[in-house]
Amino acid sequence: MPVEPPPTPWQFPPAETGDGDLVALGADLAPGTLLAAYRRGLFPMPAVGPRGFRARAEVAWWSPEQRGVLPLDGLRVSRSLRQSARRFEIRVDTVFTDVVAGCADPRRSGAWIDDAIATAYADLHALGWAHSVEAWHDGELAGGLYGLAIGGLFAGESMFSRQRDASKVALVALVDLLRDDHAPDRLLDTQWQTPHLASLGVVEIPRRDYLRRLEHALPVPLPAPFGG
Repeated sequence: MPVEPPPTPWQFPPAETGDGDLVALGADLAPGTLLAAYRRGLFPMPAVGPRGFRARAEVAWWSPEQRGVLPLDGLRVSRSLRQSARRFEIRVDTVFTDVVAGCADPRRSGAWIDDAIATAYADLHALGWAHSVEAWHDGELAGGLYGLAIGGLFAGESMFSRQRDASKVALVALVDLLRDDHAPDRLLDTQWQTPHLASLGVVEIPRRDYLRRLEHALPVPLPAPFGG
């Protein structure tokens, strides 16, 4: 079971009070702070200016007005993706830091994960809250994803591929891991919907609906692979 860290000294405003998607600036990335934020429907990501530079030094806390979620019964798996899945071996939490490093690769378009973010989620992984789902091929890490499991919430953070379809296969595996007796009450959060995620079945729901579903999901037991 995950270890509860010391509580955060910070107070977050309600997610509904955000100026658009942005709710707050400041605080820190300590484990207790991150868990408190996710439990309130917030997540950290740098505030980025119009040319891609970091606009502010503070941590930015987000709760999109239109939240991306993946219904567990709505995942779209093409025949070619099913065929690709046969090439990979799925592992959970064997090389968490390597998965985060793959997601943080500065050569990737839109890379935003810095050392502070990587360290913060490594700390959460050590406490049993953050997890990686990995796609391996011929003994090498081919791709994967990572995120937080808090009760019935899985908050997906990022994914990467070094081989074709590897991150998609990891996502398919994640959905399979979440499909247990509590699947109807689980919430798979992708933060925003992108065209790529939409092609896999991610939909947008209003923030108020997300927060209502989050409140219902948090008391749900963890999936067995993540400590339940």
